[in-house]
Amino acid sequence: MSNDFQLNAKARNDMGKGASRRLRRLANEVPAIIYGGKKDPQNISLAHNTLEHALDNEAFYSHIITLDVDGKTQDVILKDVQRHPAKPIILHVDFLRVSKTQKLHTKVPLHFINEDTCVGAKLGGGNISRSMTELDISCLPADLPEYIEVDVAEVEVGQILHISDITLPKGVESVGLSHGEEHDLPIFTVNKPKAAVEETDEAEAPEAEGESEGEEEGNE
Repeated sequence: MSNDFQLNAKARNDMGKGASRRLRRLANEVPAIIYGGKKDPQNISLAHNTLEHALDNEAFYSHIITLDVDGKTQDVILKDVQRHPAKPIILHVDFLRVSKTQKLHTKVPLHFINEDTCVGAKLGGGNISRSMTELDISCLPADLPEYIEVDVAEVEVGQILHISDITLPKGVESVGLSHGEEHDLPIFTVNKPKAAVEETDEAEAPEAEGESEGEEEGNE
């Protein structure tokens, strides 16, 4: 991977909503928790500005993060971020411990490439629609991709790409597909141009009216 993320954190014992508010207001730190693995959950705090800067990087959400808690490091992935609904404040963060020998379950972004040359949109005049922007995957930490590319250059008008059409990196599995074909959801399509849809509707309308008139004459 092209990015390495390491954050410094401090263990905290002062719990409760009041303690968390004081932590954010007086120390400009974010309360967080580390859980998972064979260890007990650990409450920590991180510098707000440092965490905010890391969260601005898309790769941070799908990357192994090294947390240094009072001099002891552990590998984690980001699982949840709680933000203030009206202010640019991070309220709480959840981290999940990972093991080099155990598969992890997380989501990674989908990057749709060659949209500007997609034949369905460029030549067919269709409208691009993305049904999914991230994918549930399972893999070992060493195989965790920052994102997965989906090449849509050859997608034609009316064609639908599904999860099964994605070329996954080595060692990476789709969680959805592991549950069966019924979970092979659409991820991308090029819809017919609006004008073409209207023309189709207009062409079908007289035919339907003709059939109706024929039925009425037969009934008479």
